[in-house]
Amino acid sequence: MTDPTALPNFPTSGNQNGNPSEPQAQEGQPTFAGPNDESPARDRVVEALRSVGLNPEVDEDGDVSYLLPAGEDAPEGTPEQQLFVRAIDGEPAMIRVFGQWQIGDDVPADLNKRLLAANDITLSLNIIKAGIANGNLVVTGEHLITPESDLPMLLQSTTQMVVHAVQMWHQAATSDGPHAATGGEGDGLNGQA
Repeated sequence: MTDPTALPNFPTSGNQNGNPSEPQAQEGQPTFAGPNDESPARDRVVEALRSVGLNPEVDEDGDVSYLLPAGEDAPEGTPEQQLFVRAIDGEPAMIRVFGQWQIGDDVPADLNKRLLAANDITLSLNIIKAGIANGNLVVTGEHLITPESDLPMLLQSTTQMVVHAVQMWHQAATSDGPHAATGGEGDGLNGQA
């Protein structure tokens, strides 16, 4: 899946240097592999997701996609969550766990309110970032990984943080605040300091 939050310094398969006029990566620079290219970091991600019982696939953009089943305590009919991992080879390697969610009709259409809620999430949580792109909620979690990293644990915990952040965003977007950006008291999510 095309990562809507990819910044020029987080290369895509056709844009290795973050500059479209320079498609070739330089020695030692992080690289993102296309779907048919070799990628040790992506291979580790696929193996780690399989080891925890998920069925990852490499999509047409070279990202690892996987479905997270609804939890046992989720209401009946709760859909699976589609998530992705972008793996960047390098020293150290990097991974970005991300997903996009269509924003429901129960959330106010006011873009400012949606952005305030995303800001609250980003400021309140470590590792996690939230934003609005093309009218969708995008939540990401990024890590540097080494050969010693416990990738199954890292992917499981980051996946849970991303899904939890979506729930927190919904709560913040449908409430009247306070929000961190407007100087309200508390942390912008539950009004407690």
